[in-house]
Amino acid sequence: MITYYFSCEKEMNKVAKVTIFFWIMKIIATTLGETAGDFISMSLGLGYYVAFAITFAILAILLFFQIQSDRYRPALYWTAIIATTTAGTEVSDLMDRSFGLGYAVGSLILVAGLLSVLAIWYYRDRDLSVYPIVRKDAETTYWLAVVFSNSLGTAFGDFLTSNLGLSYIQGAFVTASVIGVVIALHYVTKLSDVLLFWLAFIFTRPFGATFGDFLTKPVKSGGLSLPREYASAIAFILLAVVLFFSVRNEKKVRHPIE
Repeated sequence: MITYYFSCEKEMNKVAKVTIFFWIMKIIATTLGETAGDFISMSLGLGYYVAFAITFAILAILLFFQIQSDRYRPALYWTAIIATTTAGTEVSDLMDRSFGLGYAVGSLILVAGLLSVLAIWYYRDRDLSVYPIVRKDAETTYWLAVVFSNSLGTAFGDFLTSNLGLSYIQGAFVTASVIGVVIALHYVTKLSDVLLFWLAFIFTRPFGATFGDFLTKPVKSGGLSLPREYASAIAFILLAVVLFFSVRNEKKVRHPIE
């Protein structure tokens, strides 16, 4: 009976297991989301409103198929993650440049949204575990939290470079330092792993985003001035390679529970 239960749980789980591969892919996905989001709104000249509509329409379609899926499908899951980071780029830019709220106020609004989602999730389930996730209502809440987290991470990264005047490398260093503190807290304290997960999830977004800006922004602004489509293609290829090794590693270590 125990063997059957755990086999079914692994079969029905809908989201990626949190491993070193997860965090590497998350950072690459955020870089891709930043460059792809800017490509849609700026390089294509569509503007923030149209880019917001396009990215959220794509995100809604991907999340529909993801939530309706009967198990974790790596390619679908990580495509949805990319879509949330791309949408997060548009949300941050829309709040700052179109609504005139500024990155600081925008970040506060997104913090409130994220905390509200997590509060609803906890009130309903008395649990905020991010793995495994089986039920559709839990997964829906999970993805709402992911969208708010990636949008918040984007706004915070932009706040560091636009409001505080840090260079892209300095911004990446600040967020990397925060991530380092979170990792240290995991090993030396008894703080909730769920809390630490969401902190790391939020701050890996600006880390990847500032690296994306470093690749694509003009040299005079501290960037490498790569075309956004090239930077996006590079990030996509890197993500695909890491995903391939992640799936292969998972197949290697998977064994029946006796």
